[in-house]
Amino acid sequence: MDTREKLIESTRELLWERGYVGTSPKAIQERSGAGQGSMYHHFSGKPELALAAITRSAEDMRERANAEFTARGTVLARITAYLRREREVLKGCPVGRLTQDPEVMADPALRRPVEETFAWVTTRLSSLLAEGVRTGELTIPDPAATATALVAVVQGGYVLARAEGSAQVHARAMDGILALLAAAKNPAAATTDPEGKS
Repeated sequence: MDTREKLIESTRELLWERGYVGTSPKAIQERSGAGQGSMYHHFSGKPELALAAITRSAEDMRERANAEFTARGTVLARITAYLRREREVLKGCPVGRLTQDPEVMADPALRRPVEETFAWVTTRLSSLLAEGVRTGELTIPDPAATATALVAVVQGGYVLARAEGSAQVHARAMDGILALLAAAKNPAAATTDPEGKS
């Protein structure tokens, strides 16, 4: 990993752990092992480096979700894979936690990747649910509203788990929302996925 990558990855970790204010240039340099000269050779300052780190976290979140959304299987199976994915729950969502950071939310440039990522996830889930309705797999009157609820439960699950100090709280939240989705499954729907795999 080159110096620029070390700086970005170190900043991602620090933002996740400490927030924007707690992520000082000195802390970034210590975590990355890069000197002050190297840091300012690659980035004009902390805001530019933070933007690169937040953008990377947002891209990573979208890539992981997209892998689950585009996998083989029924709509419900793909959404289940997304919701049950292994996460570092007690650390919180690396992107979602940024919404609680006043400095990030007050800066339009830093806020944009966060806002765009949640909009993307919500839109993709809405499209998946709409697909399930079209194919007769699901009976959901408003896929867009349901998608928003799914994203809210995932993010709220992090908050409740951190408050209680137990990752099981997040798992229970996922169980609850999946039970609601299962109740929306059309009993007459075929038991095979679109490619014929059970």
